Amino acid sequence: MRIAVAGATGNIGSLTVAALERDGHDVVRISRALGVDLMTGDGLDAALTGVEAVVDATNGPAGRREEAVEFFTTTTGNLLAAEARAGVRHHVLLSIAGIHRVEGNAHYAGKREQERLVAAGPVPWTIVPATQFHDFAEMVAGWTEQDGVATIAPLLVQPVAPADVAAVLAEIATGAPLGRHADLAGPETQDLVDMARRTHQARGREVKLVPTWSGLFGTSMAGDVLLPGEGARIAPTTFEEWLATVR
Repeated sequence: MRIAVAGATGNIGSLTVAALERDGHDVVRISRALGVDLMTGDGLDAALTGVEAVVDATNGPAGRREEAVEFFTTTTGNLLAAEARAGVRHHVLLSIAGIHRVEGNAHYAGKREQERLVAAGPVPWTIVPATQFHDFAEMVAGWTEQDGVATIAPLLVQPVAPADVAAVLAEIATGAPLGRHADLAGPETQDLVDMARRTHQARGREVKLVPTWSGLFGTSMAGDVLLPGEGARIAPTTFEEWLATVR
């Protein structure tokens, strides 16, 4: 198949490209760095010529709510409109598990609007809500780290390996549209503070972690809010197995 991947130069996007190409598919990479701009639509029509399915693995801003909603509204609207013109038969969206249970998070508000546009759009679709990735804790700590100290919320999560997410996206893109897919999660629950500590250790770094609910993630995300829902699809790679690959 000829399959386009939006966000092809990002973490999940690049892994999805690799998974599809390993299976012999013709992959079109969509990224502003490669001359296709989802915000303006420049280059989209040419990129989607002959494309049968699109995987949207783009990421957006995590700052202000208005900024996040505007980004996902614009990019998703442009992408869906171009897909409709090109006759694309399947739009696969990577989303986030638990976003409909959380208020006050700007990025999640944007993702909810993105899901709404896809479900109401002109192209048959599958939405794949995934839990946080195995590298999420290190990334969150990095947002606040100063002089070897970082604040981080003690979230309960069930993280999934990025490569496992990419494999599922590649699998789904080659099949028929499914509507809303079950949550995709890793095999074990973890504490975000402990995940950050262990990831830093694996990289040979010493960072003092200060647990707090006063940062980007508030108490509305405490408890089991971010855990996968009933009937979740469980990916195989554990956090420990992923840690073994960290250098």
